[in-house]
Order: sequence, then structure tokens, then C-alpha cells
Amino acid sequence: MQKTLFKNYIDFMQKDFYYQKWYAHNADETINLLHSSSTKGLSEAESITRLQTYGKNLLPGKKKQSIVIKFLKHFNDILIYVLFAAAVITFFLQHYVDTVVIVAVAVINASIGFFQENKAEKALQDIKKMLSLKAQVIRSGKRLEIDASELTLGDIVMLSPGDKVPADLRLIRTDNLRVEESPLTGESLPSEKRIDVLPEDTMLGDRINMAFSGTTVSAGTGIGIVVATGGNTELGKINQMMSEVEELTTPLLQQTAQFGKMISIVILAGAVLIFFFGYIFRHYQTQSLLMSVIGLAIAAIPEGLPAILSIILAIGVQNMAKRKSVVRTLPSVETLGAVSVICSDKTGTLTKNEMTVKTLETKDSEYDVTGTGYAPEGDILCNNIKVDFSKEIILKELIQAFNICNEASLNKDEEGFWQINGDPTEGALVTLFHKADIDHTLLNRISTIPFDSQYKYMATLVENPDHNIIYIKGAPDKLMEMADFERTITEEEPFVKEHWERQISAIAIRGQRTIGAAYKIVDKNIKKIDHSDIHDGIVFLGLAGIIDPPREEVIIAVQKCKEAGITVKMITGDHADTARTIACELGIGDGTKALQGKDLEQMTDKQMQETVMHCDVFARTSPEHKLRLVKALQAKGVICAMTGDGVNDAPALKKADIGIAMGIKGTEVTKDAAEIVLADDNFSTIVAAVEEGRRVYDNLKKTILFILPTNGAEAFLIIASILFGTLLPLTPVQILWVNMVTSITISLALAFEKLEQGTMKRLPRPPKTPLLSGYFIWRILFVSILIGGWTLALNIFLANKGFSINFVHTITLQTIVITQMFHLFNCRSIRDSAFTGVFFSNKAVWIVCALLFVLQAAITYLPFMNTTFGTVPLTLAQWKYPFVLGIAVFLIVEVEKWVFRKIDKTRLNLSNAPSL
Repeated sequence: MQKTLFKNYIDFMQKDFYYQKWYAHNADETINLLHSSSTKGLSEAESITRLQTYGKNLLPGKKKQSIVIKFLKHFNDILIYVLFAAAVITFFLQHYVDTVVIVAVAVINASIGFFQENKAEKALQDIKKMLSLKAQVIRSGKRLEIDASELTLGDIVMLSPGDKVPADLRLIRTDNLRVEESPLTGESLPSEKRIDVLPEDTMLGDRINMAFSGTTVSAGTGIGIVVATGGNTELGKINQMMSEVEELTTPLLQQTAQFGKMISIVILAGAVLIFFFGYIFRHYQTQSLLMSVIGLAIAAIPEGLPAILSIILAIGVQNMAKRKSVVRTLPSVETLGAVSVICSDKTGTLTKNEMTVKTLETKDSEYDVTGTGYAPEGDILCNNIKVDFSKEIILKELIQAFNICNEASLNKDEEGFWQINGDPTEGALVTLFHKADIDHTLLNRISTIPFDSQYKYMATLVENPDHNIIYIKGAPDKLMEMADFERTITEEEPFVKEHWERQISAIAIRGQRTIGAAYKIVDKNIKKIDHSDIHDGIVFLGLAGIIDPPREEVIIAVQKCKEAGITVKMITGDHADTARTIACELGIGDGTKALQGKDLEQMTDKQMQETVMHCDVFARTSPEHKLRLVKALQAKGVICAMTGDGVNDAPALKKADIGIAMGIKGTEVTKDAAEIVLADDNFSTIVAAVEEGRRVYDNLKKTILFILPTNGAEAFLIIASILFGTLLPLTPVQILWVNMVTSITISLALAFEKLEQGTMKRLPRPPKTPLLSGYFIWRILFVSILIGGWTLALNIFLANKGFSINFVHTITLQTIVITQMFHLFNCRSIRDSAFTGVFFSNKAVWIVCALLFVLQAAITYLPFMNTTFGTVPLTLAQWKYPFVLGIAVFLIVEVEKWVFRKIDKTRLNLSNAPSL
């Protein structure tokens, strides 16, 4: 009967996600509801039954995609389908060389994409690694160590310092228990745990009577009862969110896919029309006409574009790696250049995730502390003047008190970074002690009362020549209740609580958390202390204001983002006052408006979509809130990036158009959910990455502007030859050679073009910006007709002179390639003149031109190449045809660019002219 009641209850609880508010039940009620015992736990038989019913404490897995499928996906391109159709037709027509070359081109394209973008999906597996391997439980009244996967609902779990929490627990007993939850909640300080009942609307980061799976015990001990395992834990919910997140297609891939469909439709429709025209009006033989139409299709297809796209993006990846950005997926390079909103976590991303003392207060003075993080570098200032500690006796004693009542230590790691061992707040106070220009000799500690969350202070007894002193460090409100006196410059005076309350409020407004220090002089013979020794005679020394400070370089980075038209939004699990203060220092938001997670929970999706566009600071957010905010931005048509370092950021990172993780302090889960990892954890590196993203996109546009006239010229030649009944100017295999040699040699040079002036001053391009603008279409048609028309004229001229078909094909092939080489110099700048100061800045241009000459010489003079491609050797004098036409094309396009610059200038002048 009891088992049935339990099963019915749990079934009900699991059906209603929002009803599982164990933090709103008291400890005894929770134990009774789960039919367990705080002293005996579950019986072995009961635990086995529950494991069979509800499953092991494991996260659900995900089926992996085979390498073969990953490779074959790179053939999923409509342009490649058209190529394969051409290969099939040539095979049945017994043109086997053409078939092999066409298939080889498709395979090369797929291989480049596969090897350059070896995308590994490991985020879910890394979440599983966060689960502890072992757990200390009470079963049948005995303490046992079991595999964490064997935990089930109702188990009683023991927690000790250093333990990784094995499941979600409702705490039933705590002893100074503190749990590091920053990867899950974004909270910069360990959470002090209690067992008190909490309201039902308590946010995740404030549930102090819960210990969550995957978090770590930093101090104290505790006992909890398992209330959720596996996929039902908070970590499991993140796992589920990540597996449900649909991966977005990047803007560039969307544009190229749309472009590919458009090109394919035009090519197929044109090929069919030309076939029927040639068959009906020119009475061509079916086989020769089919080869001509196949040649047309191959000519019009920019089959080298997928390969060159992958190569250019890969070069961008290498450049970004030099700038401390590790890119995991190729299209992410370009996507970052298109973002208009960057959503950033606060702790560890915008801030250092290293608690720092910024303010010190004594009764007579206020002091500012410079320097950030755990590095003991900085000064203590009063009215912007470095203090003289020989005249600051109270300040000196305040700092010593903070250091004496302290269990943390400061040291450098192997890489030279300063780190603390112990509590982050205590680490900040140790760093303060080393910044101060005072004697750093440690006093002899005789006795210590450890920090206790019930008493809210720590006390240490130290020796003194004339008497002993008890130094006390703790929560200001507790110390103020105990204090009888306060230390001033001249003497100890009666304690004035109102003064210190005002000071605490002033520090809190700055987003800083306060900690106080006091002392009590005791007899020399006192060698041991307890709580009864510090209830009277306490002298209050002062306060310290502590904050996780913003990174200095982020302020500049945020300003650069604004100049580039990019909005930075802070989404954090920390408190609203702290978030607002940090945001204000960084220049994010208006310094006043900040919404909390509980505000977001009251909003519909429509309301959130409007709110997210007008608010830049969000505090006390959970992983669900972050995910909803990203979705809301995307619903408004915004291309957004999400940065973060904690597990709580992972679902939002995966959903965002571009996920950016911190490489040093980021969890493995976050890194593997992201597309880009910052190797130096520096938000300002994002600005450099945006620059690289915009440079890559600009160079891709230049590459398209360069490649497509090749296809256009070839298509023009073939269409004209069919319409006018003349000689087919190139064979399909020669067309493939032209397309590939221009794609994988000379067009590569454009990948190395530098960032143009003013790029980071322009607004991000709208998501639906077409890949080909009106000017691009005009320029492609203009150059295609220019090259194709002149080549056709040359083709007819040479044919009429009685030259062989192979000779005419060779001259035609060389003319198209050489004119495109000259056109490369036109394309280095879309609108500006080629004759600028950067003419010789790109060495790659000259290298690929030299490589092109080698390849063109090979296809012209090597016998096996002559046989394969149907070419013949040329004399030196015969090279004049392609080079004269190439120079002419270059000069004409430069004149065209000059005309359009004049038109642009005229339009700008008219738009700026005052209205009448």
C-alpha cells in the first residue's frame, strides 16, 4: 500500500514540472512525502524497486551520426546534384573522361568541406562527465559509498568538502555548508546553505535549501534527500534544453543555399530551352546537342564556389586563431561579422570572476583600492592620494584583521596566473593585505572560531606583547549587534549604528557586498576562545566593499561594439544591484533599468520579444530565461551572439546564431556548445573576431564577384554558339578546368585581402540582405558579356582563318583564364580604384598569378594534358590574344568603377543638400 501511494505521488510530481518545488516544503515533510528516513534512509530492497521504476541517475544519451553520413552531407547541395546529373548523362554517352572529371570535382568539394569542418558534438557527453562518480548514502541505517548512477528518489546523501553533488538534494541538515554554484547559476560567490523553507517563487540562485547535481561543496558538511535524478535534475533540464535546441543555419549558408537554388533553376530552365531551340531550329544531332547543353550547364555552375567558400572560411579560422579566437565551425567566422546583438554573461565574461576589495571604510575616512582580481597589484588611496600607513593606524589594523581571520591563501599557478585556495571573499581580503604597504609578517594564531552561518562571523585569537587580541570578521549586521565601541583616530568611542548603516547602504548602491571587522582586547592568559568570549567589549574597526570587478579592456570593447552598431546585453544570474552597477561601469544599458528572472516569468513570449529590444540588463536569470531571451531576439529578426562560461549558459549558446565560450575559465560543456572559444577569456577579443568576420564576408563577396563572370562568359559563349550555329567554343572538360583553376588559384588571393577602412564603422548588414545586390548583378552581367563577347569574336575570327578546332579551344580557354586574372585586380576593391596604395599589399595575389601561369603552361605544353583536355601547344606570339584582351577588360572595368564612384558622390551630395 505504502509503495503504491509513493508511486502515485511521484508519478503525479513528474507529470507536473512546476509542482516540484521541494524548497517550499520543510525537511520533515519532504522526507515523509518521499517515504524515507533521515536516520535509516531507504532499505536496499526499496532502493532496487525505485531504481527499476524510475531508472538510474544518468542523463539520457543521444545517437551519434556516423562519419560516412557526415561526409555524404557535404554532397547535399543543389549545384552538386546538377553536376551529378551531368556526370550520369556523359557516362551514358560514353564520354568517360568527362564523367570522371565531373565526379572528381564534386568529391574534391565535399572532401574540402568535410576535413575543414570536422564538427564534433560533445556538449551532452561533457555534461555527463560533470556528474560525480561516487556518493555517500545512508541505506538501512548504514553509511555506504555507491556509484552515483545507483542513487534514486528518497536516498539520504552525505556531503563533505570537495564533493561533487551527485543529484538534486533537498537539504535536511547543514553545518557551515557552502556550495560553489557559479557554473549553474552564475553566482560569483559560493552559496551558503540552510534548511529553512523558502517561498514558491524563489529563483534558482536563491534556493539555499537545495544542493544541485554537478555543483561542488566548497566548505562545511551537509545531509540531503534526493528529490531528482538524471534528466529531472536542474543539470538534466539543461541537458534536455540542449538536445531540443534546433541548430540554426547561419546567414551565409542561408544566402548561398538560396543563391544555389536560384542559379540551378535558371541553369536547368535555360538548358532545356536551348536544347529545344537547337533541336527544332538548328537540327543538331541529339548526342552533340546534349554535350553542348551539358557544357552549358557545367559552364554556368560555379562548382568551385563551395570549395573556395570552405577554404576562405578556413583561412579566416586561422587568422582568428592568431587573435585568440578558436573557431569550431567554419560558417561561424562569417556569422560573427553579421551579429547586431551580443548577449553576455557577467561573471567570468564581462568580469574577472575574481572577487576584489574596492572600498574600505573606517569611522573617519573612506578609501579606494585600485587593481582588480587576485593579483596583488594596486594601491590604497584616500582622496586619490596613496595612503601613508604610518599615519593610518586604524586602516592598518582593519586590513590586518581581515587577513588574520582568514583561511585562504594566495599563490601563482604554473602559467603565472594568481590564484586563491579557499573562499573567494577571503581570497579578496588576502590580496588586499598583500597590496597594503605594511609589515606582512603573520601574527601567531592561538585559537580560532571557524565561520558558522548561524553566527555569521569568524574569530581568531592572536598573541600580543602586552595582551592578546581577538580579531573578528563577519557580516556587518551581526558585528554591529555585538559592538559596544568604534575605533576613531583619537580613541575608542561608543558605537553609532546609524552611521555604519548609511555607509553600508552607500557601498551596496555601488553593487559591492560588505564585510566587517572588529576586535576585542583580552587577558594575556587567554589561550582558547569560544562564542561566549566575544559578546561584549567589541570594538568595530570598519568595512570592506567587495565586488567581482569588470575587466578593464571590456569597457573599450563595448564602446567599439557601439561604433559598429552592435548592442551588448548583460544576462546574469547575479543580483540586480550588482548587475546594474557593473553594466553602468561598462557602458551597457542606461544605468538604471534592470529586469530580474521573476519579471521575465510573468511575461508572454510576445511581451518578452518587445522587452528584450528595450532593456539591456537582466539579472537573477536561470538557464530557461537565457534561452527564452535568445529566442525572443531571434523572433525579432536579430542575429545574436551569446557569450558565457558556465553550464547555465550552454543551452543559450547553442541556440544563439553564434555561441562564444570562455576558453580558460569556461566549462567543457560550454566550450563544446559554442561555435567560437576565446582562448584568453577576453570579451574584447570578440571585437577582433567581429572585424575578422566582416573582413571574411567582404572577401567572400569579392570572390563571388570574381568567379561568376567566368561562368557567365562561358555560358554566353555556348548559348551564342548554339543560337548562331557556330563551333562549340569549349568542351565540358575544358569548362571544368577553367572553372576550377580560377576558383582554387587566383580567387584564393582575395581571401587574404585586408580589412578595408570604415568597415567597423558601418552597421551590421540586415539578415535578409541578398548575396547579390543590384550592382553585383549588373557588374557580373557586364563583365560576363565583355569577356564572353570578345572571346566569341576571337573564336569566330580564328575559326574563319582555318585554325584547327583544338587550337581554337586552346586560345579560347587561355583567353577566359587570362582575362579573369586581370579582372582579379578589379575585384580587390568592389568600388575603389585598383590603383591605390594597397596595390602591392597582398602578396598572395602575385603568388597565385605565378601558380596560374604554371598550370596554364601545363595544360598547354604537357602531352598527357593535351590528350586529356584536347589542347595544343601555342607559340609565344599566339599568347598576344589572351593578354591584349585581359588588359582591355581590366581598363574598361576600372573606367566603369570610376563612373559609379562619380554617381555615388552625386547621390550623396543630393541627399545632403538642404531642402528648399
